[in-house]
Amino acid sequence: MSRRRSVTITILLALAAVGIGIWLSYEIRWFPVAASKQAVNTDRLYHVLVIASIPIFVLVLSTILYNVWQFRMRPGEELKDGAPIHGNTRLEVFWTAIPTVLLLGLVGYSFVVLRDNEKKPANEIKIGVTGQQFVWTYQYPRALTGGAPLNSYELYIPRNESVQFQIHSRDVIHAFWVPAFRLQEDAVPGITTNWRVTATRLGTYPVICNLLCGAGHSLMRSAVHVVTQARFQEWLKSQQSTTAGAP
Repeated sequence: MSRRRSVTITILLALAAVGIGIWLSYEIRWFPVAASKQAVNTDRLYHVLVIASIPIFVLVLSTILYNVWQFRMRPGEELKDGAPIHGNTRLEVFWTAIPTVLLLGLVGYSFVVLRDNEKKPANEIKIGVTGQQFVWTYQYPRALTGGAPLNSYELYIPRNESVQFQIHSRDVIHAFWVPAFRLQEDAVPGITTNWRVTATRLGTYPVICNLLCGAGHSLMRSAVHVVTQARFQEWLKSQQSTTAGAP
């Protein structure tokens, strides 16, 4: 087989591999449903990174396989020296400059996504989150309930409203993780950590401790209920009534 034909076959197979890889990255549902504005931004960043990474991976792998195929040692060449090859300055500048530009572009876009995810809106509500072995509890302040502060084992948040979670731990380090929101933050003893989310999809989604925190770690699960603003206010009032009526 001629050298030109082998190069052509390698290029065609590489292009097919790139297309299949990018198609699979969209076709396979790698993540749970995106239930927040931040999740949509994060998923878009993921696809940008995949689209940039797959061609590079295929290029490197194709180059290695092509050289193994075309320049492998044949029988009787065991003692034969390789061809004398000198460096190519132009090629070295190319393969240094292009990855540098690509990497800076991806880092810049990642920063834009992170800044957008953490941007503080004009109005937002604050909810406390406390982790302890092996349960999550949630604190709704007086400014939110309109009455006495509320401590609950259930997490309710209104749709399309920014929520800042103020996260604490009473014992060891936990990780407050909501996969549907694509957000995770550590709960560290003696420190208040924060992250904000704007939920956009009604439903109930799991809350998971994502750090090994003890023997009951696997049981440290909860749920976040994304509801309408009217339903959220109704739930707050019902919890206030239950608390007031308790002995």
